[in-house]
Amino acid sequence: MKRSMKALRRLQLSALEESGESITSGLGNLFDVAIVFAVALLVALAAYWKNPLLVENQDFTAVVDPGGPNMELVVKENGEIKRYRASGDAGNGEGELLGRAYRLPDGSVVYVPSTPAAKSSPAADKNDGATP
Repeated sequence: MKRSMKALRRLQLSALEESGESITSGLGNLFDVAIVFAVALLVALAAYWKNPLLVENQDFTAVVDPGGPNMELVVKENGEIKRYRASGDAGNGEGELLGRAYRLPDGSVVYVPSTPAAKSSPAADKNDGATP
């Protein structure tokens, strides 16, 4: 039995030598698979770093490209992700003026609520550059 195993082993080695392949060629293929796997892990890690909120179990709201032509609102609520895209049309409807917001020279924003006695008139609404 030992003799037949040795003869079989010699036969396998001689077949490898005749085909021109090295014994370690399979190891090279294994190395290629490991590199592809490592690159896939790096891509997954980069995607997580870009937006970790999508993976976590938290609700959130995010604005993508604010003020731009492709602006959209991404809302994740109870594991469900919804995307709302801006149409570019101006909003219209009915409502009441609650107050005005002013940006100060230092960049801060001040909100001045309107009082019920001093509700602004339509003529006052046209003057957007008025001071408070």
